[in-house]
Amino acid sequence: MSTRELRQIVNGEQVSDGAGVQLKRIIGTPQINMLDPFLLFDAFGSDKPQDYLAGFPPHPHRGFETVTYMLAGKMRHEDNAGNKGVIETGGVQWMTAGKGIVHSEMPEQEEGLLAGFQLWVNLPATQKLSEPKYQEHPAAAIPVETNENGTRIKVVAGKTDQGTSGVIDNPYVNPLYLHVELPAQTAFSQQVPETDNSFVYVIEGQLSIGVKQRPLQAGQLGVLEAGTTIDVSTETESAFLLVSGQPLNEPVARGGPFVMNTREQVEQAFSDYREGRFG
Repeated sequence: MSTRELRQIVNGEQVSDGAGVQLKRIIGTPQINMLDPFLLFDAFGSDKPQDYLAGFPPHPHRGFETVTYMLAGKMRHEDNAGNKGVIETGGVQWMTAGKGIVHSEMPEQEEGLLAGFQLWVNLPATQKLSEPKYQEHPAAAIPVETNENGTRIKVVAGKTDQGTSGVIDNPYVNPLYLHVELPAQTAFSQQVPETDNSFVYVIEGQLSIGVKQRPLQAGQLGVLEAGTTIDVSTETESAFLLVSGQPLNEPVARGGPFVMNTREQVEQAFSDYREGRFG
């Protein structure tokens, strides 16, 4: 067993996406373009309606999955296949875009705090043109593990060392997606496959990572080195996301909302979208 140390600290950059939503892009920037199989990671959070009210009007996706996890507020989604619903505080939507979908994500509120994350997870070549589908779960359906020291682990995907399994099924990269809340002066440990790519994003507080105890602050993402064990400790009350997955090790060709294996496939996606062949 080997403990994963902190390889890179990413602060992200403020960007505007959708129809003007203000957010922080952390993966998908010049500092870190991707962390196979993770293509993009955004954090959004504001109690200023002008930062989020414009939302994300209808837009297409093909070739990957989008994961929306809400910390606060509500987000309404609709697509061109007739699917619709609301992701509420603490809920998750894991959408497989597959061969193509056109959807919108609009805040279901006009004031108050809207906060959460969106993660893009790549699909293997064999699944890029699969049928679109959703895995959507409210907060009450997501297992929560509480340890003796007061640590609280919300298990979205994967399995904790104590055996609590998440609600998401993904056999392609076998992801681990944990929302961990640590009381002051406690530690947390989790086993992961040595070949996984893994990161920690600090929601609040400050963490110390690995044997070297390198610090990671709120709002920072830490890319972890290879290893089988992730060790985290904190002196203050803290919360973080731990995300891990098996790399696909396949060519990646991007074109805005499309992620394929070749440039020709991306151009075909644009053509299919223009000619109304999505959905």
